[in-house]
Amino acid sequence: MVMELETNYTEILRQAVAEINAAKVQVAKQINTTAIAVYWNLGKLLSEQKIEKGYGAGVVNRLSVDLKSEFPDMGLSPRNLWNMKRFFERYNTADAKLQRCVAVLPWRHNMLLLEKLTDDEQAMYYAQKSIEYGWTKDILLNYIKADSYHNEKHLPKSHNFGVTLPEDLAEQANEILKSSYNLGFLGVTKPIKERELEKRLVEKVKQFVLELGRGFSFIGNQYRLEFNQKEYFVDMLFFHRDLKALVAIELKVGEFKPEYVGKMNFYLTLLDKLEKKQGENPSIGIILCADKNHLEVEIALQDMHKPIGVAEYKLLLPTEALETMLLNELNKENE
Repeated sequence: MVMELETNYTEILRQAVAEINAAKVQVAKQINTTAIAVYWNLGKLLSEQKIEKGYGAGVVNRLSVDLKSEFPDMGLSPRNLWNMKRFFERYNTADAKLQRCVAVLPWRHNMLLLEKLTDDEQAMYYAQKSIEYGWTKDILLNYIKADSYHNEKHLPKSHNFGVTLPEDLAEQANEILKSSYNLGFLGVTKPIKERELEKRLVEKVKQFVLELGRGFSFIGNQYRLEFNQKEYFVDMLFFHRDLKALVAIELKVGEFKPEYVGKMNFYLTLLDKLEKKQGENPSIGIILCADKNHLEVEIALQDMHKPIGVAEYKLLLPTEALETMLLNELNKENE
C-alpha cells in the first residue's frame, strides 16, 4: 500500500512539474511577444515622427534617459531605440506571415536577421526554422553563415524513396531528408576522421537530432548487427516516430562513392531482418558525405531495393582546409 502511494505521488509530482514548466514556457512566450509589440510601436512612433540620425540623435538620447527612468529593465538605450525604428521600417511593408514570425522571435534573433539579411524570403525561412526548432541566437547565426537557405532550397534531394516505399511513406521520407545538413555546432576547425566525426556527433547528439528534424530518437552509435557468425556496425541508428521506421546513418568524411550505397543496402536488409518489429515500416538509410554529385548518386541508387538517401553536410571549415581533408582521405584509401 505504501509503495503504491509512493508510486502515485511520484506520478502526481511528475505531472505537476510538467504543467508548471509548460506554463512557464507559455508565459515566457507571451512576455516576449508583448515586448516585441512594444518595440514595434516605439519604432513606428520614431519612424512616423521622421526622427533621423544626426539631428534626431538628441531627441533619441533624451527619450532614452526619460524612458529608462520610468522603465529601467526594458532595454531602452539609444542604440536599441534606433534598432526599433529599423525593425519597424524593415518589416512594416513585409508580408503579414513574415510579420507574425518576427513578432514571436526573441529580440536578439530579430537583430541578427536585421544585420545579416535583406531578402524577405530568406528572413522568413530563418525565422520559421528558429521558431520550429527553438534555435538559439548562436545556432541561428551558424545556419545563416552556412547559407542553409540556398542549400536546402536549391540543392536537389538525392534518394530512391519513390520506387522503394509506398507513395504516402515516400512523401514523408522525402520531407525528413534534407539535401544538406549543417554540422557547424561541432566546432570543427581542422581536418577530421570519420570516427572522430561520429564521436563528436554522439557527444552532441541533442544538437544533431535538432538538425535532423522532428521525430528522430537516437538509439545508438556503432550499432552491432550479427549475421552468419559475422559482426557489422552501423555508424548511427535512429528511430523516426512519424515514419515508424529505423533510420541508419553512415558518415563519410570524403566525397560520395557508389560503393557506399551497396553497403547501406546490405545494412538495411540486416536491420529489417534482425531489428524491425512487427508493425514498423522498412528501415531507411541516409549516407552523409562531405560532397556528392547528384547524377552519380541517382545512377548508384537505380538498382537498389532499399530506401536510401544521400546528403551533404557542412562543417563550416575554410574551403582550403576542407579540400585538404578530402585529398588526404582519398590518398589514404589509394595507398
